[in-house]
Amino acid sequence: MKALRFESGRLHLAEVPSPHRPDEALVRVSLAGVCSTDLHIIQGYAGHSGTLGHEFVGVVESSPWAGQVGQRVVGEINAGCGVCALCLADDSRHCPDRTVLGIHGRDGAFAEYLTLPARNLLPVRDWISDREAVFAEPLAAACQILDQVSIGNGDRVAVIGDGKLAQLIVRVLVTVGCDLTLFGKHTDKLQLARIASTRTFLTAEIDKSAHRQFDFVVEASGAESGLQMAINLVRPRGTIILKSTFHGSVSVEAWRLVVNEVSIVGSRCGRLSRALDLLEARAIDLEGLIADEFPLADGVTAIAVASQPGVLKVLLRP
Repeated sequence: MKALRFESGRLHLAEVPSPHRPDEALVRVSLAGVCSTDLHIIQGYAGHSGTLGHEFVGVVESSPWAGQVGQRVVGEINAGCGVCALCLADDSRHCPDRTVLGIHGRDGAFAEYLTLPARNLLPVRDWISDREAVFAEPLAAACQILDQVSIGNGDRVAVIGDGKLAQLIVRVLVTVGCDLTLFGKHTDKLQLARIASTRTFLTAEIDKSAHRQFDFVVEASGAESGLQMAINLVRPRGTIILKSTFHGSVSVEAWRLVVNEVSIVGSRCGRLSRALDLLEARAIDLEGLIADEFPLADGVTAIAVASQPGVLKVLLRP
């Protein structure tokens, strides 16, 4: 089969055997999405070598659960050991021996086929298109914020960043009725957020009147400067939710966090079931978030396009 692989510092399309893991399901990939994490891996993040990609929708070709065969599915990307205390508590996302699809120890979704444990796969309703379902994994990451902190009607919330994940975050947060503001660098992306009923400002326009005004600040810019901005915007005893996975060390003025008693919450993968519920209810508007789609055979070109500043979601179709 064809697969887009990153090996020995080189991104290339390769012919490789179809994946096989005993007691796991085999999924034929219908559509995959390029994430900023994929781009960071090519820059050295996570040390992954092999097939990239973790956002996908596909069809089950074989499974130890016979009822799954033929189902259109999305998948939880963390595959835990299944026997540790975390896995038994249904939190394989933090299993110390987990593999992660396309990120750590497991070939990913930029291929014709992938494997995952049958328990990781969730069926997709017929009325959800592939181009919607492929957003399930990053949308779940946006939903994770609401599983970690209690945000509700009237809470003042700022989101820093206007890229792929930030756009999904504002679409999720508006569903809880908070007072939401997005700070970003791109006028066209801010317009997309305004469609989602969000107040928007260019980061260059921020002045000190906005400082210390927000109960919650979600940092999703992907840039170290975004964390500094979050520290400026959050109120005393407020909460910063970190979504950016910075490659390398980050410098912060820790004294400001201590003096102002600011809480910091790291936030990454979420439950796909919550994302699918939002898609099924048509509660999330994904219009305008797809920048381009390429056949898998043009995967190297697709990654080059996705790496350009300001580009939103790029899709790969095997």
